[in-house]
Amino acid sequence: MTVTAMVCAVAGLLIGALLGFAYHKKQSESKHRGALSEAEKILSEAKQKADQTKREMIAEAKDEVHKQRQELERETKERRNELQRSERRLEQKEENLDKKTENISRKEEELRQKHEQAQEKLDKLTEREQELITKLEQIAQLSREEARDLLLAEVEAEANHLIGLRLKELEERAKREADRKAQEIIATAVQRCSVEFTSDVVVSVVNLPSDEMKGRIIGREGRNIRTFETLTGVDLIVDDTPEAVTLSSFDPVRREVARLSLERLVVDGRIHPARIEEIIERAEKDVQIQIIETGEQALLDTGIKNLHPELTKIIGQLRYRTSYGQNALAHSLEVAHLAGIMAAELGLDESKARRAGLLHDIGKAVDHQVEGPHAQIGADLAKRYGEAPDIVNAIAAHHEDEEPQTIYAILVSAADAVSASRPGARRESLDAYVKRLEKLEEVATSFSGVSKAFAIQAGREVRVAVAPTVTDDGVMQKLAYDIARKIEEEMRYPGQIKVTLIRETRAVEYAK
Repeated sequence: MTVTAMVCAVAGLLIGALLGFAYHKKQSESKHRGALSEAEKILSEAKQKADQTKREMIAEAKDEVHKQRQELERETKERRNELQRSERRLEQKEENLDKKTENISRKEEELRQKHEQAQEKLDKLTEREQELITKLEQIAQLSREEARDLLLAEVEAEANHLIGLRLKELEERAKREADRKAQEIIATAVQRCSVEFTSDVVVSVVNLPSDEMKGRIIGREGRNIRTFETLTGVDLIVDDTPEAVTLSSFDPVRREVARLSLERLVVDGRIHPARIEEIIERAEKDVQIQIIETGEQALLDTGIKNLHPELTKIIGQLRYRTSYGQNALAHSLEVAHLAGIMAAELGLDESKARRAGLLHDIGKAVDHQVEGPHAQIGADLAKRYGEAPDIVNAIAAHHEDEEPQTIYAILVSAADAVSASRPGARRESLDAYVKRLEKLEEVATSFSGVSKAFAIQAGREVRVAVAPTVTDDGVMQKLAYDIARKIEEEMRYPGQIKVTLIRETRAVEYAK
């Protein structure tokens, strides 16, 4: 290729490029003018729409302002009318008040005039009364004060006489009604209180399968029995009684633990110090659980709430305590029910009476540990664990260690006497029973005119035969009264003792 050809080629390319650029520029300018025209058209349409929207919004605003103006004018008109009506009502009320004020003023004036007339009449009556009193004093020859004192003295004397008669009548009626009502209440309480037992004895004898078991209980050189007695605090008596051993202790809970432990050891058969310690520890836990469950059951049976846990535990310990063969817990439950029934009959707080009845003998559960009468011990325990003063007094006063301060103390004392004195409730040893009968007969025969005396019905009655020389019925009545009073002073017994006097009359004649 020649230079000329190359130059021509390059020139051709340049010319083509220039022509292409010119054409492209022309096309761009054409498109730009079209875009400008389109934009101007869009702006013109938008401006027209904006003007139209503006005119529409102005028209709507004018309509809304017009409506609000009309509403405001309407409300203003209504309020103006309401104010006019209120003004008319106020004017009417003012007129009515003016009329009432005039009427009141007129009535006040009339009342003032009537008061003046009444005062004048009262003055005239006072003058007339004074004149009559003066005339009466002249006729009776007594001053006004003397006549008044004389009349008051006569009225007072008559009133005192009538009051005395009325008091005597009421006192006699009260005595009759009190005796009858007391008998009815006690009878009702006893009838409604069911008793499931007569007497209870704490078992202190453990039966053995054979006498060979006694040697195993004693152990080599007595180590088993020493371990048992040391851990339980109970004396284990092994004597000649066949197939039985005896447990002795003043603590009923310890005795129960010992009894339960010994029975388990006999059943288990493995009797040695380590096993004894294990069995006793387990038995103590079981007995404590039984004590708590028994106390909670007693509270459930009597409906008592909010009792201190320690008192609940002490109540459970009464299960293992007896008094004259009567179970202390059963006796306390019976006293609680009796006191509650009597309180209900009298319209008193039945729950409080049952509470005092259940707690009255809690001192018996610990009287082997604390010195003093069980009533005072129980009162101290109740006071320590937050019981009310009337409950504490009822516990302390049920054996007359303190004076009863509330009716609940008297109810608990009466319920305790009823529970202890019912037939079969308590038993006593043969020696004590015989001594009581002998003492009863001895007291009866200590009076002059008594020939013989016989205690019958287990000491509930004494029959007294008087000498025939005692012929006056009044003397016999006085003698029966004296014997009964002496029995009360010198003897201690539950319930009551009937004193019956018998005078023998004989008539002898011979037929010849």
